[in-house]
Amino acid sequence: MATGIDLIVSTVCNATFCEPIYDNPILETTKKETDLQNLISYVNGRHLKVATYDDIPLSWTENGLNGSLVGQGVAFVILEILREKFNFTYEVVIPERNFVLGGDKPEDSLIGLANSSKVDMVAAFLPKVPRFRSMVSFSYDLDEGIWVMMLKRPKESAAGSGLLAPFHSYVWYLILVAVLSYGPCITLLTKLRSKLMPSGDNHIKLSPSFWFVYGALIKQGTNLAPEANTTRVLFTTWWLFIILLSAFYTANLTAFLTLSKFTLDIEYPKDLYKKNYRWVAAQGSTVQYIVSNPDEELYYLSAMVKNGRAEFRPYSDDQAFLPLVKTGAVLVKDQLGVDHIMYKDYIQKAKEGIDEGDRCTYVVAPNSFMSMLRAFAYPRNSKLQFLFDRVLVYLSRAGIVKYLQTRDLPSTKMCPLDLQSKDRQLRNSDLLMTYMIMVIGLSAAAAAFIGEIIVKRYLRIKIRRRGNQKRKKTKFNKNHIVHKYDDSRPPPYDSIFGRRNPNYKVTEELQTKIINGREYLVVDTTHGGSRLIPVRTPSAFLYNLEK
Repeated sequence: MATGIDLIVSTVCNATFCEPIYDNPILETTKKETDLQNLISYVNGRHLKVATYDDIPLSWTENGLNGSLVGQGVAFVILEILREKFNFTYEVVIPERNFVLGGDKPEDSLIGLANSSKVDMVAAFLPKVPRFRSMVSFSYDLDEGIWVMMLKRPKESAAGSGLLAPFHSYVWYLILVAVLSYGPCITLLTKLRSKLMPSGDNHIKLSPSFWFVYGALIKQGTNLAPEANTTRVLFTTWWLFIILLSAFYTANLTAFLTLSKFTLDIEYPKDLYKKNYRWVAAQGSTVQYIVSNPDEELYYLSAMVKNGRAEFRPYSDDQAFLPLVKTGAVLVKDQLGVDHIMYKDYIQKAKEGIDEGDRCTYVVAPNSFMSMLRAFAYPRNSKLQFLFDRVLVYLSRAGIVKYLQTRDLPSTKMCPLDLQSKDRQLRNSDLLMTYMIMVIGLSAAAAAFIGEIIVKRYLRIKIRRRGNQKRKKTKFNKNHIVHKYDDSRPPPYDSIFGRRNPNYKVTEELQTKIINGREYLVVDTTHGGSRLIPVRTPSAFLYNLEK
């Protein structure tokens, strides 16, 4: 049974050179039919040298049975169509360094082999760079190559997560400035008004202003009751600001947790330079040439090559780039190659039994790195170009080239940026800010508690020391008590106990005693006992009564 490729080859090869069904200036020619037959006769039975390089899945080589190289990929399917059509044979030649352009000698790159006429054609999808046009001749356009940026899929969206996600970081900074500055503004304006209009309300101090701003922010009331219209307008303005801010925040938070779109830090090539992301590409590839050429738009990325943030690796196998991508590097490669890398990785994880939600390890940036038309290449003034282009134009416009490129890939896009998960559940990362608020609040309360203990203990020790110093200075004698006191203290105790009350006798020096934090005088009675008399309290007058 014939395969799909065999049917395509047979269909194209059985086609005759009748009038083209597509109007194309390239096909318009003034050559006579005899000239065309001469070209067909020239190619018929001829042995061609065809150069190619490893660019899976478009082109690569394998070792044949007799030790020769066998070309594989989309480029050689097209070449087989040409071979069947024009009856020629070919051998595959590869450059010594697998370069598109560059190297120390022509044999190092495909462009060098074609430019030096060491091969008859290049069966590879080469970008039609303006500089290349002056070195080789290109065939009819086969496709438009798109180079993309592949990176490891981040766990969180670049837009942020949790309670801070609804607003941009600049918005949060401005809100913080408003909260910190509005309280002093209230104090300043009310103080200015009280000076200009002394008969009005007193100005609001700084501490109550701050508490009003903070309380309104968390939807709490205030015990301030301004009577002046100016102050009322200030309060109303802040309340309106908080109402609108809360409405926008609540709406955005709901939309973010339910309908948020996953975004990446890297969306454009300039993000690589601005955010200093490490990126890699194949050595000798088109990317290296574009970045190194001062005439190209992406030349600014050459500064990253100089400082080591970008590098070009001589890997012919695309899977060799995956360890670098897993460590955080960004791979720059054509989209078709990246799709095959991601598809192979997905299939491998499926065989290993990994959950479907964890199979998409990599993701492609939403915008391309660059795009460029691609085609086969010939030496300058080659006779093959005109003859082969008459077939390539049909293959390209009929969609056969596009089909050959994507036939091994699924019809749906592999591992899109938004995985479109239907069960959007809150994760710990979404509630991380609430945890932080709790930790910060508890830490602040603990710090305030420790500070209160330290301050109170310090003040208590200081008060005790002052009391001890005062008691040392207080001297009691027979006639009076010598000490310093204020006018609110009771009268001297010698007048209480020595002259008027015969139940007590005064010793040479009265003694004091502290019980439960209260100071008492130890007084000997006439009956031979002792009594405790409170000091510095009105109850001391009770002992001044006469019998």
